[in-house]
Amino acid sequence: MRAGALLWSLDALTVAALVLAAVLYARGWGWLRRRMPRRFTWLRLLSFMLGLDLLLVAVSPPMEALAVQSLAVHMSQHLLLMMVVAPLLWLGAPLAPVLRGLPGRAMRGAIAVFTWAPARCIGRVLANPVTGWTSFAVVVWLWHVPAVYERALQSDGWHHVQHAAFIASALLFWWPVVQPWPSRPQWPRWAMIPYLLLADVQNIVLAAIFTFAGRVLYSTYAVTAARAGRSALDDQVLAGVIMWGSGSLILLIPAGWLVLTLLLPTAPRDSGTPEIRPLPDLGL
Repeated sequence: MRAGALLWSLDALTVAALVLAAVLYARGWGWLRRRMPRRFTWLRLLSFMLGLDLLLVAVSPPMEALAVQSLAVHMSQHLLLMMVVAPLLWLGAPLAPVLRGLPGRAMRGAIAVFTWAPARCIGRVLANPVTGWTSFAVVVWLWHVPAVYERALQSDGWHHVQHAAFIASALLFWWPVVQPWPSRPQWPRWAMIPYLLLADVQNIVLAAIFTFAGRVLYSTYAVTAARAGRSALDDQVLAGVIMWGSGSLILLIPAGWLVLTLLLPTAPRDSGTPEIRPLPDLGL
């Protein structure tokens, strides 16, 4: 009973956090839109709000219930969190709008934290592409180890931890690819091409394991499939195909776009620096 109440509280907290994020972003975006209309377009607002909506869909009770029954659904849920939600949120350039959406005193406090030297040092480490790529790969492989994956299936609490790890690592991974304003890249833009291609390689290897394993890797799905009269192995193969096809496509599209922008430059490119641009004028 206590566990159920705790999980209900976590779900309610998640919804409340997403609603708060949407309100703060919309409030700050409106203020910035009036002053920088070319920077804060409607497309940015749409991207951020769509990212929040899809995040809510991905962790909704219906999706969670289906994910426990089917590895293919669970794989789709994970891809949605890591490959769709995270880049959409960064495409909204949320740093300045969310800060500007805070009440005055809270905004000044948040900016003080962001400009605090130790926080800037931590930020540089987290924004480093090595950190993003490594965390992404480690989290994906670790949580798909059968014993660890089964633990998340059997425990709602661990399932929440799993999703938090997926989202956090995906945000770190996509940061240097999207490079949301007003940040600056630590690596030159061309380096994001091998960055994405190598991520696709590890994605293909894991997907191939699901596709060609020839046996059911997670015993829980063998039980649920038998109850539903389905083939757990077919479900696993489908999960591998989804991860292989959809995951590769999502990683290769930005890589291809980067190739085109580098071959056909339309504006001077930033050579890259480990520093973060000063926060924009937020009307303090």
